[in-house]
This record gives sequence, C-alpha cells and structure tokens, in this order.
Amino acid sequence: MQELTFETMFAVFQEMFGAGLFWAMVIAALVVTMAYLYVLIRDRAVSWRKFLWAQLSMPVGAVVAVIFVQRITHSQFRDLGGPIDWLVLLGVAALGAVGAAILVYTVESLIWRRSHDEVS
Repeated sequence: MQELTFETMFAVFQEMFGAGLFWAMVIAALVVTMAYLYVLIRDRAVSWRKFLWAQLSMPVGAVVAVIFVQRITHSQFRDLGGPIDWLVLLGVAALGAVGAAILVYTVESLIWRRSHDEVS
C-alpha cells in the first residue's frame, strides 16, 4: 500500500467489519449525528449537567470500542506489535470515547427536555 486514500480505508474497514456491520455502523453514526445536531439547534444552548454525564461516559465508550474492535478482528492485546498498532488502538479508544459522549448527550436531551430553570 503506497498511498493512504479514502477508498483504501473504505475497503479496509468494509473488509474488516463485513459489509452488513460496516453499513449498520455508518447508518447509526449518521442517525446519532443528525439527532445531536437536532438537539443542539432545538435547545440553542448546551446543558452543562447533560454535558457532564456525557463526559463521564467517555471512559466506558473508550473501553467498549477497544473490546469491540478486538472481538471483530479476533485479536488480543498480546498481538499488538509496533507503535502503529498502539496508535490505532488509542485512536479507536478516542473515537469510542467521543462517540459515547455524543450518544449520551443526545439520548439525555431527547428523553429529558431542557427545563427553563437550568442554568446554561
């Protein structure tokens, strides 16, 4: 692999996760992103209480993402080799943490509507 292009990454992820799971994850990410944008536009402000809970969910999201990728790829932590493997693992954890925070904030905002007495 001489170049790292979008098409190459697309093919690698589709091969790694399988077509069904890959597209399910893409659609889920799009739905959560659209719901998050809807919540931000609807509320016109960030609820710091919900934001705190979203941040507290980040470590859980990081761990779940790493375990999920480890299961999908049928690998173990002992299979990690060079620095690139560790960087990819940290990237997966970071994306899982951010995804969990966005998901928790969105779900909280959709379930519990922002009250007028909340300080923003």
